[in-house]
Amino acid sequence: MKEQKTKPTESSVNAFIDTITDETKRNDCYTLVDIFKKATGQEPKMWGTSIIGFGSYHYKYASGHEGDSCMVGFSPRKANISVYLTAGVVESLSKTMDLGKFKNGKGCLYINKLSDINIPVFLELVKKSNEIAIQRHGGKQ
Repeated sequence: MKEQKTKPTESSVNAFIDTITDETKRNDCYTLVDIFKKATGQEPKMWGTSIIGFGSYHYKYASGHEGDSCMVGFSPRKANISVYLTAGVVESLSKTMDLGKFKNGKGCLYINKLSDINIPVFLELVKKSNEIAIQRHGGKQ
């Protein structure tokens, strides 16, 4: 069976964020760490080389493939910041919340900068996503 590529590492979250050359994105990532810590009660951990995750759970598919994933997290990408939330939460809640300017995919939000979104609403979205992930998967606290 193929080894999972994205798994928790001992790499420093702050050292990773410090490598971001765009000052706005770097500052936004430090703010996101604070938001996610407040929403989840968890400390950040690097997952692979570019995802900052909070909490974790183990999954196993019917195919036999299994691994671990973070409950919620984010990754600063070149084009935007990808925010990883529980599948279904983004699609349903982001439509009813006054979140601001973003794009979404299945379980992901794509934001250009934090000033584009309503931070208190975003905090509630992350909290709700984390709660649903814990209900679905149990999770490691």
